[in-house]
Formats: sequence, structure tokens, C-alpha cells
Amino acid sequence: MAFETVALSDLERMSADERDILPFGVVGFGADTLVQIYNATEARMSGLDPSTVIGVPFFDAVAQCMNNFMVAQRFEDEAQIDDVVPYVLTLRMRPTKVRLRLLADQATPRRYVLIER
Repeated sequence: MAFETVALSDLERMSADERDILPFGVVGFGADTLVQIYNATEARMSGLDPSTVIGVPFFDAVAQCMNNFMVAQRFEDEAQIDDVVPYVLTLRMRPTKVRLRLLADQATPRRYVLIER
């Protein structure tokens, strides 16, 4: 599965082990923004242990640098999103250029941010 082509339904159907071997970060959260999925790739790249972020508000406590109109607000404003956004991560690290893929659909309770470094 590639960063640009993996579907929201694919992410929902995958086991944790299948998500863990993807070559990009996968963060899944509910409408309340509490992290439900944090794959091994993202854990390795961010240096955050999944046990410390599961159940924590993603935009308020895990990725505050994404708590803005370009990322977090889009999940509030748009019921359906499938968009790739060039971005610079700045929290807990030197500025790092990445690509984010924002995925949401009103038929799916979980939303996703994919992170390609």
C-alpha cells in the first residue's frame, strides 16, 4: 500500500501488524480527536511510544504543531477529506519537511493523518 493510494477503508480493515509495516506513519483518531491507532513507523519516527499517545487528544497533546487551520480545523470543517498537504513538523524536533495525507469520511467514525517523511 502506497502513501498516495491507500484507502480509508483499507486502513480500517488492516490489522495493527499490517499498519505497523507500512513505510509511513499512521495516526487514527475519533471525532473527539483521541488517538486510537498509532503505528510502529510513526512511533519510531516520532520517538513516542504508542502506549503514551493512545487515548490522548491528538491535536492538543500529541501533535500540537498540527493544531491549526491547515490540519486540525479541516477535520472540523470538512466531512470528507482525502488530501495531501506539504508540511513542516516542528514539535519536539528540528523542523522536518513531511507530506501529510488527511483522510476522513462521514461514513467512517475514525479519521486519519498519514505522515510521509
